[in-house]
Amino acid sequence: MLAELEDNMQKSVEATQRSFNTIRTGRANASLLDRVIVEYYGMETPLNQLANITTPDATTINILPYDKGSMGAIEKAINLSDLGLTPNNDGKVIRLNIPPLTEERRKELVKLAGKLAEEGKVAIRNIRRDGIDTVRKQEKNNEISEDESRNLQDEIQKITDKFTTKIDELLKVKEKDIMTV
Repeated sequence: MLAELEDNMQKSVEATQRSFNTIRTGRANASLLDRVIVEYYGMETPLNQLANITTPDATTINILPYDKGSMGAIEKAINLSDLGLTPNNDGKVIRLNIPPLTEERRKELVKLAGKLAEEGKVAIRNIRRDGIDTVRKQEKNNEISEDESRNLQDEIQKITDKFTTKIDELLKVKEKDIMTV
C-alpha cells in the first residue's frame, strides 16, 4: 500500500513539473506550446502533433507544420492562447519571437508557478487523506492493530512531507529560472 501511495505522489510531482514547463521564462522553450490546442479539421489537436517545433536560438521558436494547410489554424490557436506571443508566418515556417520579460510579468509568472505548486501539494494531500482513510478502515475492521495503524499513519505523513518538499524545491528552481534576466 505504501509503495502505491508513493508512486501516486511521485506522479503528482511529475505532473507539477510538466505544468512548470509550460510557464514562460526569458528563454525559448518548445514545451511552452504544450498547452496550445489547434482546431484541425474539426478536431481539437495538440500543436505538437501537427508540427515540428524547434528552438534555433534562445529567443525564437520555429513551428514547421506537417500540413501547410494547417498554418492558419495554428496561428489562430497561438493568438488565442494565454502565451502573449505573436506568430510570424512566412508561408513555410511560423516563427515566435520570445521578447524579454518585464519585471511585472516575471512576478505574475512566479505567482502562477506558486499556484501550480499549491495544486500539486493539494493532490499529494488528497492521496495522503485516502491512504489514512484506508488505514483507519483496516483498524476499524480489526485487520490491523491500533499501533500498526498509528505507525502506518506516521509513515504516510513522512512520505507526504518528502513529496511536498520536492514540490517546494521544484518551485524554488522555477522561480529562480523566471526571475533570472
